[in-house]
Amino acid sequence: MVSLKDDYLANKDSFEKAGITVPTFNQTDVISQGIKNPVWVHFGGGNLFRGFHSGIAQSLIEQGELPTGVSVIETYDDAVISEIYRAHNNRHLSVVMHADGTFDKTLNASVAASYYFNASDSESFEEVAKIFENSSLQVASFSITEKGYNLTDSAGSYIPIVQSDIDNDPHHNLPKNNMTALTFVLLRRFKKTAAPIALLSTDNFSKNGDKLRNSVLTIANEWLLKGFVPQDFVDYLSDQEQVSFPYSMIDRITPNPSEEIGTRLKKDGFDDVEIVHTPKHTNIAPFANTEEVHYLVVEDNFPNGRPAFEKAGVLMTDRETVNDADQMKVTAALNPLHTALAIFGSILGYKSISSEMKNDDLVNLIKNIGYSEGLPVVKSPGIIDPKKFIDQLLQKRLPNPYIPDTPQRIATDTSQKIPVRYGETIKRYASNPSRSTNSLEFIPLTIAAWLRYLLAIDDQGQKFEPSPDPFLEPLQRKLSGIGLGSTNIHDQVAPILSDSRYFGSNLYEVGLGDKVEKYFVKLLSGENAVSKTLHETLEDKSHFK
Repeated sequence: MVSLKDDYLANKDSFEKAGITVPTFNQTDVISQGIKNPVWVHFGGGNLFRGFHSGIAQSLIEQGELPTGVSVIETYDDAVISEIYRAHNNRHLSVVMHADGTFDKTLNASVAASYYFNASDSESFEEVAKIFENSSLQVASFSITEKGYNLTDSAGSYIPIVQSDIDNDPHHNLPKNNMTALTFVLLRRFKKTAAPIALLSTDNFSKNGDKLRNSVLTIANEWLLKGFVPQDFVDYLSDQEQVSFPYSMIDRITPNPSEEIGTRLKKDGFDDVEIVHTPKHTNIAPFANTEEVHYLVVEDNFPNGRPAFEKAGVLMTDRETVNDADQMKVTAALNPLHTALAIFGSILGYKSISSEMKNDDLVNLIKNIGYSEGLPVVKSPGIIDPKKFIDQLLQKRLPNPYIPDTPQRIATDTSQKIPVRYGETIKRYASNPSRSTNSLEFIPLTIAAWLRYLLAIDDQGQKFEPSPDPFLEPLQRKLSGIGLGSTNIHDQVAPILSDSRYFGSNLYEVGLGDKVEKYFVKLLSGENAVSKTLHETLEDKSHFK
């Protein structure tokens, strides 16, 4: 058996016997340089970093393009640092899972140091601040989820922890919020060297750089009003030639670690397979399992220089192209298909996306949404072929049984996702004189299925628990009284279908409201009506027969 803490250079043969590729570099050198002359830090030590960013770093180190390791800065869960990173010498096993059942296993040693970045750990907080004071630091990247950038509640007021950080001088009271703490270490950098830096959000939402920039500048301006920081600091943050906030589009499924994969690794001779379930409900392990297909498209705007990311497969380009790549993924080539599988899969009782891909009707549904309805009106980013993107999704990614993703997880917050995932395509049809929304069939069918999903009754007439969604209860109240067999649904459905919050437009005004209503009535006609309506619609309307 081999372990992450073993000397991988001296015991290379033992690792190879377990099917594990090991680095050719000495981690001690990477650590030394990473602490002395940091180049890259990453906020967020979870599965996405371990399954993606760390592999980019390791590839660059192996090529001699990155002389330092990456410093990982965890902002949420201290146990991730103590029980996973430091407990295993900041190493992990990267497991790339192929659809044919084979694994690529690599020992990753690209992390130079790991820190819990929180006011409760003043020592680590100070170490992170000193990293930012070093002019060698070129980039701070982020994978902290969209919520990690948030400053306000639903009413637009600052959340209490942010308000407290705004009201208290950060020089005397260490900030407790992610964004306030980041702004403070940037202040330390400004005071020490005022060296340029790129702050690169790689979280999975559109125009992510803008949200990061807005959060940082909001805090800085609030502190300016309080007299805690000088105007020069705000000017520094506002100057894109000093502090940049590049856009990115990231796409790689990195699910929670799988016990099944851990069992296989143990059988192959790898000892560190215990999954840690932290008190803060993080699921993480000494190994990180991920899929083979991946994309990272980054706006090339790094005022202090950058690692040669392109030599590790990152697509470096301009802001417009990043935005086009994101729009392609979110509105046509991935997210709308995922959401359709989530909605139908939940109603039909599926527990995994890969099992849904064995249902010919569900496969043909997303083919029609992607190829026939989405692609004709989406702009190609050029650096990625939209059709090939969908081809990979259907042939390699969604059918992969080793990606333990569920329709229930993807169905979370669906009411907030639909305006982009379907609403943007609908608006493109409505505004294009050469096209008509009348040609859309499978997007309206999926919207009708979403209304059916909101009833929380499966295709057998049994109750199920819908996924969390902030609008779930208000929407269900509007649909109260509708059930299997209902036909008079217009008065209750119309306020939803005409609400631009859900679809980005009034569906009646763009010619789709009545079509959605007709599909909804069909889906309500009795037990098995969902599977029956889907099958009949495909037989009649599908472009793939």
